[in-house]
Amino acid sequence: MFDPRQLLEQVLGGQVAGGLGQVTQQARDRLNQASGTQSFGAGAVTGGLLGLLLGGKKVRKLAGGAVGYGGAAVLGALAYQAYQNYRRNQPGVVPVEPTTQLPHAQPAADGGSFELVLIRAMIGAAKADGHVDATEQQRLFTQVEKLGLDAQAKALVFDAMTQPVDLNQLAAQAATPEQGAELYLASRLAIDPDHPAERVWLDALAGRLQLPAQLRASLDDQVVTQ
Repeated sequence: MFDPRQLLEQVLGGQVAGGLGQVTQQARDRLNQASGTQSFGAGAVTGGLLGLLLGGKKVRKLAGGAVGYGGAAVLGALAYQAYQNYRRNQPGVVPVEPTTQLPHAQPAADGGSFELVLIRAMIGAAKADGHVDATEQQRLFTQVEKLGLDAQAKALVFDAMTQPVDLNQLAAQAATPEQGAELYLASRLAIDPDHPAERVWLDALAGRLQLPAQLRASLDDQVVTQ
């Protein structure tokens, strides 16, 4: 049976982990200790399908990765905490009860899987510079075949690699501000901001998500390039 959560982990190169409650405290502690773009620890390495898509580019890591947990859990926890920290700093904000669910564990705006939205975003971001041409696609298809994905998962991945990404449609799938933060962070993980075409793609996504500058800067700080 097709499992979007498992596919998200395969894209990130992690292992399936638990929910927000299992990683939030570690993520919060490291977020509070951070300054600038300093790395908080070993982090979650971008491997899996996203690593293949990045090709020869530098490896991206999530600063504040929790050892022993999946990349998706770290991604969701960092996005959630970044948004909550931003929100707490806004004047006149009424506190809300914390959730025990990672943003991607909640439905997308259309009721579908938000994990699949993140996958499309990362693949779209990774190929924004145009390096995934027909020859590169064929190489990637061969590598994807080796991942052991079921037919539905492979079809989704192949479609995302060959079709252009509609940024308006992508951003519209974020049903909550926390999902918007995670969507941006996932895309940032696949982007080299020094490449003009990739920076344009990321700026356009941030604009469609209406991300405040302070929140966006905080999310940018969660990605370390080595």
